[in-house]
Amino acid sequence: MFKKILIANRGEIALRIQRACRELGVRAVMVYSEADRDAKYVRLAEEAVCIGPAASNLSYLNMPAIISAAEVTDAEAIHPGYGFLSENADFAERVEKSGFRFIGPSPESIRIMGDKVSAKQAMIRAGVPCVPGSEGELPDDPVQIRRIAKSVGYPVIIKAAGGGGGRGMRVVHTEAALVNAVAMTKAEAGAAFGNPAVYMEKFLQNPRHIEIQILADSFKNAVYLGERDCSMQRRHQKILEEAPAPGINRKLIERIGERCVTACKKMGYRGAGTFEFLYEAGEFYFIEMNTRVQVEHPVTEMITGIDIVKTQIMVAAGEKLPFTQRQITITGHAIECRINAEDPFKFTPSPGRITTWHAPGGPGVRVDSHIYSNYFVPPYYDSMIGKLIVHGDTREQALARMRTALLETAVEGISTNIPLHRELMVDSKFMAGGTNIHYLEHWLEQHKR
Repeated sequence: MFKKILIANRGEIALRIQRACRELGVRAVMVYSEADRDAKYVRLAEEAVCIGPAASNLSYLNMPAIISAAEVTDAEAIHPGYGFLSENADFAERVEKSGFRFIGPSPESIRIMGDKVSAKQAMIRAGVPCVPGSEGELPDDPVQIRRIAKSVGYPVIIKAAGGGGGRGMRVVHTEAALVNAVAMTKAEAGAAFGNPAVYMEKFLQNPRHIEIQILADSFKNAVYLGERDCSMQRRHQKILEEAPAPGINRKLIERIGERCVTACKKMGYRGAGTFEFLYEAGEFYFIEMNTRVQVEHPVTEMITGIDIVKTQIMVAAGEKLPFTQRQITITGHAIECRINAEDPFKFTPSPGRITTWHAPGGPGVRVDSHIYSNYFVPPYYDSMIGKLIVHGDTREQALARMRTALLETAVEGISTNIPLHRELMVDSKFMAGGTNIHYLEHWLEQHKR
């Protein structure tokens, strides 16, 4: 096991990794920007290094500063968390070439799965079902583009090969709009991701967003930890997640989980990862893989009892997975609400000082958050300030516990999206389970404030 790990992130995930390090008896070095000087995990740190000003490109995206911090503190490994540099293959490569262990997959795996075209091709080779579409990058020839769209069938969606976070996508309903849409998406992709390549997929009308969590070690052992339903989304951004996914046959989940495991073994994948699928009419369609720990990993931890972050660290240190697929059992139901510093219905960011913070409690309630009373939420980063997770023996009990926990939670001084979550927890369609990825957008239209 490592003696010292540098945590190259901020917010709740930095605190989450710090806690895992403490449980493993590993010293954690925290890096922080000037804006995060008073963060809880910095105050609790055994060692902390300021890596730059508030702007992300001068701090949390500053590769030389992070690697220098690891060098001066004698860290052995770097954990990137999620976001920022977590899926940057060049960063992973620089970490390893500088003599440190990257707590995540190999740079090669990140490159393959980070490009949506190469990822899809890898999944087809591994027998993982994919959305019907172009076999690779779209050509420049308008005639060929139209031919591909006709074979796929309208509506189609044009996607950036290097895209992510809901950006670099355009839905096309008619042939007349196709060529122009491809050109516009290419231009946007080149500007946003430095890669103008785009590909085409069938646009599924009412799918759910289902993902499979996997863990793999360096010895070709891999397991899947069930699934999560992440269909409650606004502009492709997840609002809440749950596990297991309501109403999906367990045999189907087992079949797709086993295929994900096979894919990991074939590409020599190491660490934690998530296969994301669209699910419609009893069929799974692969869309992308996240080569890192996910924001929503706690719901899987709650139903399996497996600490995903600790396992990430153990695997990176060269240990074998401490469990087999047969030893993994799914118990009960878990729900996670992302708590954001924003207007609950207009979604405008609400940075500022938190005058009151009261966390909920009770059986099956977990709060992952770095905030505290008098903490100042900076305006420079993602608006998420915490996650509220509950577990129950049944989905109904989990819903009841979440309703209670949301009522107990108090955040004053700034606006949060807690009122939105309170309304969703009593929405009849959500309570019934199985809402699709467009449901929340329609719900917000009907409930305009």
